Amino acid sequence: MDIDLIFKIAAVGIIISILDQVLSRSGREEQATMTTLAGLVVVLMMVAQKIAELFEMVKGLFGL
Repeated sequence: MDIDLIFKIAAVGIIISILDQVLSRSGREEQATMTTLAGLVVVLMMVAQKIAELFEMVKGLFGL
């Protein structure tokens, strides 16, 4: 597993938390929530790609 994936997830988390704080303090709680959800979707897509790669590797290992 690449350490780069962990750094990418951490970077997305930091950026999203900063945006959330800025939007919340400016009175735009709805946009802050949508930004947080968008960040969650981005991270889930990154993890889903790695899980798909894992399944392909296991499938290739067993020759299915």
